[in-house]
Amino acid sequence: MNNPNFADNIVRWYRLNKRELPWRDTKEPYKIWLSEIILQQTRVKQGLPYFERFLAAYPDVFALAQATEEEVLRLWQGLGYYSRARNLHACAREIVEQCNGTFPSDYQGLLKLKGVGNYTAAAIASFAYNETVPVVDGNVFRVLSRVFGVKKDILSTEGQKTFRKLADELVPVGKAGEYNQAIMEFGALQCTPQSPGCLLCPLSSMCYAFQHNAQKELPVKIRKLKVKKRFFSYIVLRQEGHLYMKVRDKKDIWKGLYDFYLLETKLPMEDPAQFDDILLKQALDAGATVEMSNLYKHQLTHQQLWVRFFLIDVSEGSLADSLLNRERLKSYSLDEVKKLPKPILVNNYLSEVIF
Repeated sequence: MNNPNFADNIVRWYRLNKRELPWRDTKEPYKIWLSEIILQQTRVKQGLPYFERFLAAYPDVFALAQATEEEVLRLWQGLGYYSRARNLHACAREIVEQCNGTFPSDYQGLLKLKGVGNYTAAAIASFAYNETVPVVDGNVFRVLSRVFGVKKDILSTEGQKTFRKLADELVPVGKAGEYNQAIMEFGALQCTPQSPGCLLCPLSSMCYAFQHNAQKELPVKIRKLKVKKRFFSYIVLRQEGHLYMKVRDKKDIWKGLYDFYLLETKLPMEDPAQFDDILLKQALDAGATVEMSNLYKHQLTHQQLWVRFFLIDVSEGSLADSLLNRERLKSYSLDEVKKLPKPILVNNYLSEVIF
């Protein structure tokens, strides 16, 4: 499909309506890459402060590569999807160690980097090097589906191929950088998921959804996420102003972050005496008092967490070192705890109850 009016209208709209953002109007692949990783599954308003903090802490890929993973996770804290942070750090080291600190200059080369998929590779290739390759994200799916009446499920393999082919045909040769920025911005500001601005839309005359009143039906997204419910009881062991914490190193949520001794059950618990757990029994047998928190609800993409914290003050020597070592629990001062990367849920609890 060769429709120059579509691309021209999109770019014309963009020049009049685009937001001024710090990663725009730059050809530096590091800044573009950093912004795209941060903005994956994150709104611009939420991601912008993180981009600025990361750029201040790590002004180039060499600085990021020299950081520890723990430092990167701490700076990322609260943004979610922590695998992005781990991949970001691993990719920086890969670029420094294998590419002498220079990003690959084309789409295919960028695809080989850790954590860089089709979308991110296309964004860097087109924004930094103006390679004629389309960027296809949720905003682009929505615009293409509505304007051209594409009714394929955007989550299906067939749908992905259809949209990719259409996007390839529409991207203007030699102008991919500005066009890709434009169509993503158009989807974010004009052709929004709810209440799109159709009456003032420069594409309304050619838009299938507008002509057929099908804005709510497009794009088609059939597959629904299956959300798993999990019930966490955190045992917060406190001893003379220190807290026992551990790093999450299993293949699960929040890998690389620090939390407390965790007991997971099939239903929420209100009485720690109900748990059949040796370490908890030792703490309770020493006559420690227990402060129970409210029940926190924490929503992740595929999981819904119901979490309660049990704060237990323990005396010195009341916990066996062998059990603490087995559970990988270590004692940290409150100043040390503040510096550890933690799930935002744990950080919120600490801010409300401990700090």
